[in-house]
Amino acid sequence: MKLLLVEDHRELAKNIITYLKTEGNICEHASNFREAIDKILIYDYDVIMLDIMLPDGSGLDVLKELREQQSDSGVLIISAKNSLEDKVKGLDLGADDYITKPFDLSELNARVKAIYRRKNFSSNKEISFNEIKINIDSTDVFIHDVPVNLTLKEYELLIYFLSNKNRVITKQSIAEHLWGDQADLFDSFDFVYQHIKNLRKKMIQAGAVDYLDTVYGLGYKFNANKV
Repeated sequence: MKLLLVEDHRELAKNIITYLKTEGNICEHASNFREAIDKILIYDYDVIMLDIMLPDGSGLDVLKELREQQSDSGVLIISAKNSLEDKVKGLDLGADDYITKPFDLSELNARVKAIYRRKNFSSNKEISFNEIKINIDSTDVFIHDVPVNLTLKEYELLIYFLSNKNRVITKQSIAEHLWGDQADLFDSFDFVYQHIKNLRKKMIQAGAVDYLDTVYGLGYKFNANKV
């Protein structure tokens, strides 16, 4: 998953990001309102963890901006306030869930995963498409019920394609999804081709249909209409 944490408390932010990265996620950070707005205007995220109390504004205003953009990012509100009013405001503005400080990092991770599943896979812990099965919690991938050994990037790439079946995805979008804002440092996105080539090869060798189409001049597409 590609995640954004909007949190001004440095030590807490560091702990959250470290934990979520060990879970295999791309996790970016904004420490204030302005940084958060800049990031959501440029990048797309699967889930945004949003603190309400920011030094230069309100996290609820970040949420308003997200919904005005018609962003489909999931939003988990984080707040030190155990306030029903804050919770109701956030949910009314389109947040998906709410967690109050202090919290256990494993609970935060579970909430983020649940939001991602609801947004993309109707809350299912297992993604099934024809011969492909994926357990989101364990990150195990099966083709014809036989396990397939994918790298983390290949796994995230497959999930990204399955979340966007039949849509053309540019190399830049893939790079930003898999590497976050580090993608801005790349001279080109040609390396994306190698990851797609490796994923395609492993899937075909395992007996899967070759769903990955190259759309010349545009990007790639998971063609769900193939049989």
